[in-house]
Amino acid sequence: MNTFTQATSMNQVTQFINENSLAFVYISREDCGICHAVQPQVQSMLKEFPSIKPIQVNADSIPEVASQFTVFTVPSLLLFSERKEVIREARFVVMDELHKKFQQVTENFENR
Repeated sequence: MNTFTQATSMNQVTQFINENSLAFVYISREDCGICHAVQPQVQSMLKEFPSIKPIQVNADSIPEVASQFTVFTVPSLLLFSERKEVIREARFVVMDELHKKFQQVTENFENR
């Protein structure tokens, strides 16, 4: 079950990044099997990191997301800390590595 907030416009995505200290943007497409396989794993992982706020962007519905974030493949997973991109993963995501990166970013953020 998808619990990510669904973006309806590029403005909403930009506003989301600006309003959340740790903003996670999950960019996918309707016909992407990998996107649908990776998303529940990421969703489950994010339960451990409540300070990271997620939003999902369907690149079919909001095509300008690809040019805005220089995305060439989906899924693309972007984490922003204070509006700066700090993590970028795409296509084939190694979950253990992503978990370590989330842990590192949240620890650094919380220990400031």
